[in-house]
Amino acid sequence: MEYRDYYEILGVPRSATQAEVKKAFRKLARDHHPDRNPGDSAAEKRFKDVNEANAVLSDVEKRKQYDLLGSNWDQFQRGGGGRGGADPFGPGGPFAGYAAGTAVGAGFSDFFRMFFSGAAAGAAAQTGTRDAAAERMARRTGGQGPSFEDILGEMGLGGAGARGTATAPPKAATALEAPAELTLEEAFHGTQRLLEVEGKRYEVKIPRGVDTGSRVKLSGKGPNGRDVVVTVRLTPHPVFQRRGADLERELPITLREALLGGEVPVSTLKGRILLTIPAGTQGGKVFRLSGQGMPKMKADGAGDLYVKVRVVLPPKLDEAQAASAKAFLDLVDQPDPRATT
Repeated sequence: MEYRDYYEILGVPRSATQAEVKKAFRKLARDHHPDRNPGDSAAEKRFKDVNEANAVLSDVEKRKQYDLLGSNWDQFQRGGGGRGGADPFGPGGPFAGYAAGTAVGAGFSDFFRMFFSGAAAGAAAQTGTRDAAAERMARRTGGQGPSFEDILGEMGLGGAGARGTATAPPKAATALEAPAELTLEEAFHGTQRLLEVEGKRYEVKIPRGVDTGSRVKLSGKGPNGRDVVVTVRLTPHPVFQRRGADLERELPITLREALLGGEVPVSTLKGRILLTIPAGTQGGKVFRLSGQGMPKMKADGAGDLYVKVRVVLPPKLDEAQAASAKAFLDLVDQPDPRATT
C-alpha cells in the first residue's frame, strides 16, 4: 500500500499551523474544483487528493496519528521487526483480512480508508477472511479492528501509548468515523444525512452553522456500543468565502452606480437584499452587512457578510461615446491618483 504525503499534496510544511493548512486547502480546492475544470480528469483527481489530505490534516487527532505513522512508514512497508518484507495485510500477516473492509468511504484512497475511515473495523468478521494472527488481534481489540496503536505495536514500532506491549494499559474502543460532505447552504440551514457505517444506517441531524472539521457525535449508537462520529466537510462555494461565522463575497457594479450611487441587489444565504451604494464609491470598497453571515453554533446570532465591490467598465466605446467620455473627464478634471505614490 502506497504511503501518501498529505503535506506535499497541500503544499505545506510539516510545521504548518492549522490555519495554514486550511488556507492551502481552500485555494487548491477552488483551483481544482470540477465546476471550474469540466471534463478535466486530472483536475478531478487532484481535487479528490486535496480533499483527502485536508480530511486528515485539518483534524488534530488524525494529524497526530498520521505524523506518527509517517515517521515509521518505511519500516512498516517492510513488514517491521525484520520480517523480511512480509505484507502485514497479506496472508499470514497480523492484519490479514482487514483490508477487505476498505470499500467503505468511497472517494478516498485505500491508504485513507485503512487508517482513517474506521471502515476496516469488523470487516473481516463479516467476510470470514481472518486467519489465526488476525483472530489474535481481534481478541485483543475486542473485535473492533486494529487501531493506529495496534498496527505500530504489532510491527514492533512502539510509539507512545502503543498497544501490543506487555505494559500498555487497555484502551477504550475507538469511535467509528463517517464523513459527511455538505454545501454551504446546507450548513447555513441545517440538514440531515443518511449514512452507512459497517452495514448499519444512521439518520444524522446536522445542526446549523457547522464548518469543515465540525464533528457530530452519536454516543453509543454504533456496533458494540461504540460511538459514531460524523465529520463534516464543506464543499467550496462559487460565490461566498467563509471566515469562521463571517462570509465574504464580491459584487460587480456599473460605472454609473459607482459614480452616481444607487441601490444594488445583493444575494445572501438568507435571500436578496438591496445595498445602498454611495455616489463616488471606489472599486474595492467593502460593505459590512450585519447578521447576514453564518449562524453561530455555540452562541446566539450570526456572523456578518462583507461585500467587496468591483467596478465594471463599459465595453469598447465608439467615436461619439469616446468624445462624450472625454468631454466629461475634462470637465471633472480628476487629479492624478499616482501623484503621492
